Amino acid sequence: MADTPHPTRISMPATAKRGEIIDIKTLIQHEMETGYRRDADGKIIPRDIIVRFLATCRGQEVFSAETFPGMAANPYLAFSMIATETAELTFAWTDMAGRTTTQTRTLTVT
Repeated sequence: MADTPHPTRISMPATAKRGEIIDIKTLIQHEMETGYRRDADGKIIPRDIIVRFLATCRGQEVFSAETFPGMAANPYLAFSMIATETAELTFAWTDMAGRTTTQTRTLTVT
């Protein structure tokens, strides 16, 4: 996976109690070009959107989403999960060109 081509923000607790439901919020800076706009010369700007988001914990999928051209620029996604054990969570956004932005965070469960 590529190093972070697009800046991201992830909001989640660093620690949680076993069995606690935690909220995770993600934001990636991406223009989400629809392919309908034209540049200054009148040429169509090619479509370039985030097409997939995947969150995993210990290699297991905990949340995924497919996005489409109607999604706003800088897509924001939020989800909840149950804290079961200390683990590293991996967040990956993939765009139409196949570029993947990946971030990781550690959740410590007490």
